[in-house]
Amino acid sequence: MDFPLGRPLGRPDEPPFQTSVLMAALDLLSADSGPVLVDFPDRVEDASGEMLACTIPPRFDPNVHPAVDEALGLRAAYERTRERTGRTSVGHAGGVEDVPSFVETFVALAAGETLDELGMADGRHLAMAMDLRSYYEEAAMSLADHVPAARAAETWIYQATKLGEVLHDAQARIRGQGRDRRDWYYLIPSTQTR
Repeated sequence: MDFPLGRPLGRPDEPPFQTSVLMAALDLLSADSGPVLVDFPDRVEDASGEMLACTIPPRFDPNVHPAVDEALGLRAAYERTRERTGRTSVGHAGGVEDVPSFVETFVALAAGETLDELGMADGRHLAMAMDLRSYYEEAAMSLADHVPAARAAETWIYQATKLGEVLHDAQARIRGQGRDRRDWYYLIPSTQTR
């Protein structure tokens, strides 16, 4: 099976193709012996190196940090996706109402405050980063006018948004404070380092 990472059944919103992949996998159960290794006949091409093109809403509140303002501006797009899909991946550290305070935490970390000073020595900041990534990816699904390539939304978050800048800066600060690798490494996917 020659599918890009993140596309185990093919591209999203292609039920007939996805069904054919599942049926081919289920057909392997009838083999007389195992393990069974069979190549799926079709390839899935995906421009996974491309960044998703999303228009970020304009600044609304000049009294808050640009990354916080950006996150607030994405709320309507996030809600459209949640309404359309009926689900969300936000919820590791809190709910969608906590997104602005999560961004503020990373702004403080990027400015030099420590995990201990912010009461985050327990690793909660990693779950917060997961929630922020989910929030942005889900908002992006309503901002994009097409089914994006695998990892395109990830690249957009970490390379084109204010949140991405803040997370990069926070990761560098935490690392520079001599913290254990577990405290900073997983804030940003290794494919998205500067």
